This record gives sequence, structure tokens and C-alpha cells, in this order.
Amino acid sequence: MVVQLNETYFKSTSKTMKDIIIIGGGLAGIINAIQLSRAGFEVLLIEKGAYPAHKVCGEYVSNEVLPFLNLHDIFPVAFEPPHIDQFQLSDNQGKSVKMSLQQGGFGISRFLLDDFLYKKALASGTSFLLNTQVEDVCFEENAFRVSLRKGDELMARIVIGAYGKRSRLDKNLDRDFISKRTPFIGVKYHVKADFPRNLVALHNFEGGYCGIGAIENGLTNICYLGNKHSLRAHGSIEEMERQVLYKNPFLKEIFSQATFVFEKPEVINEVSFASKSVVHHHILMSGDTAGLISPLCGNGMAMAIRSAKMLSALICKHYKKGSFDRQMLEKEYTHAWRDEFAWRLWYGRNTQKLFGNKLASSFLVGLARNASFVANIMVKQSHGKPF
Repeated sequence: MVVQLNETYFKSTSKTMKDIIIIGGGLAGIINAIQLSRAGFEVLLIEKGAYPAHKVCGEYVSNEVLPFLNLHDIFPVAFEPPHIDQFQLSDNQGKSVKMSLQQGGFGISRFLLDDFLYKKALASGTSFLLNTQVEDVCFEENAFRVSLRKGDELMARIVIGAYGKRSRLDKNLDRDFISKRTPFIGVKYHVKADFPRNLVALHNFEGGYCGIGAIENGLTNICYLGNKHSLRAHGSIEEMERQVLYKNPFLKEIFSQATFVFEKPEVINEVSFASKSVVHHHILMSGDTAGLISPLCGNGMAMAIRSAKMLSALICKHYKKGSFDRQMLEKEYTHAWRDEFAWRLWYGRNTQKLFGNKLASSFLVGLARNASFVANIMVKQSHGKPF
């Protein structure tokens, strides 16, 4: 049952110490909730929105997650997500190369997957506060006080931050990256298009790049990273697409011929790829909240799932009958995160510098054409091992 935000609820629970409060209901938050609820913890997840909802996301998931999802009965097999085993890369001018994805992956929308997992979390015993904004989190006397925008307060022994790429809470927590302005914007559409169901493509354009991949129900996801300076120069997203993205013939073709499902695109601003703290004021960060994931690290969806699996397992290991060594838990989680993701994040951030640049993107396509073994190694580095 969904716990509603109302006066009766807070009179009965606001003074009660929760085992775990999770802030944010994206992939990392929900996977943590499912695992911890099934392990017997009292888990409350607070989400600023509701389910289902669209999010700006590439919506490609590498098969590294399949063993974990299948083991825990959280793979959405009934929705028949398309299997993806081919990758296409094009430079700004449309010169392209295709290659096989050795590990492969599948395509599925966040609209469907998050809602599917939300229902799994409910069935596992997780309580939810939806359409609820967390204003601040304070750690005192070995416990957390979670303040909501409405003025209510909750208490918990452990707080997991899984609220995504950028939040007002980051500012209130005085996280280092939040004061640094960035020029990146993310834009996403769902379309009906004549696009191969087994292909994920990455097409360069001046100042950015666009990922295209098949998702469920015969739809295709288009998601690109652009530049707000280009948007300002052209006055609107539509005009920027015509004047900038259309210079790549692959993008011109799909944008011109596709039938768009959304009335308007999903857009996020101030996308940052700066490093982040994994533990901040004793809050255990998970998914994008712990380290914003570059699109060129492979895929953020798989990494969010992996990070949640890692964190929930460590909490289960350390938390025994309401007592645990917080310092040891934080230390082990920090080391585990760095061991698993530090190289992948470094690789993604540095490879990203080559995209959206005319000469660099041309070099990458030429390298993939003439030295396929090098290209295969680069693709392999962007995917993790199955877990």
C-alpha cells in the first residue's frame, strides 16, 4: 500500500525511528528498496514525483545486469524489451561505422521500467511517500532527521541518497559540484520510426551527440546531449535541431520521418559530469547521486542497478539487529564504489571529450573502420562484467 502524505500518517510515524529512508525513486532508489525490504528492513522511499513518469535517459541497458535481475525476479520479461546486439557510430558529417556488441543489451523506457520496479517494491513491503520533496537532511546523535518541504520531519538510522543528477537538496547539503555551472542540456523523445530493433546508435553533431535505440512496444528512444549556448543562439529546441543536428544526415532522416509520441520533449538543464562524493554527511549516495554517469561509460541504467545492488548488500552485511559500525560501512562502500566505477567513469568522461567535435568524431569513426580490434576494446571498456 502506498503511504500517503497526510496528517494522520505523520502523527503516527513522525516520531518513529525508521530503519532506512531512501530519497529518490529512480532505478538506484527502487533497487535498494526492493533488496532491503526483502531483507527485513523497514524502508520508506520518498519520491518528488509519481509513477509512471518519463525521464531523460538513453534507455539502453547492457546485459551485465541480466543475471542479477533474473535471480531476483525483477526483469520485465512480460514487456518483451528488444534485444540489442549492434552498435552504430557516426561523425558530425554522417560518416559511420557499425560493429557488433559482444555483450549486448536491451532497450526499455524508464516510464515502464521504473513503474514495474515500483510495483515490485510495494509487493516487497516498501512504503512510499510520492509527490513529496525532501528539503534537508541532518545527522545528529547517530541518526538522521529528514525535513520535508511541507515542514514535517522523519527520523531514520540510515539515509540513502538516490535522487538523481541534480537536486535542490544538493545545494542544501553544500555538495561541491552544485555551484559549478555547466553548458549541457539533455533532450529526449519517443518516436515511431523505421529503426532496426537490434541496434543502438550514437550520432555526433556540433557540440553534442545523440543516442537512438529501440525500446518496448515498437517505439524508438531519441536522447541527445546538447549545448545551452547553441539553444540560445537558435531560439528554440526545434530550430536548434534543424540548424545543428540536421547537419548529420542520420539525424535529419530520423527527425524528419519519425512520428513523435510526446507533445513536447523531455528536457533537463545543467547536466554535470563532475565527480561527486559517495558518502556525504553520512548519507550513502547511490546511482547518479554518487557520481554522475557519463553516457559514454556504457550506460547509466546498468550502473545505477549495480551500485544499488552493491550498497544494499553492504547494508545487509553490517546492519545487525539495529546496531552497526557506521564508519566501517561507509569505508567499505566508498572503496567498493571506487573499485567498481572509478575507471569506468574516468574512461567515459575522457572519451566524451572526443564527441561533438568535427575532427575528433571523424577520427573515432576512422579508427573504428580501420582498426576494429581497437574499437571493440573501447566498446568493451564501456560495459561492465555480468553480476
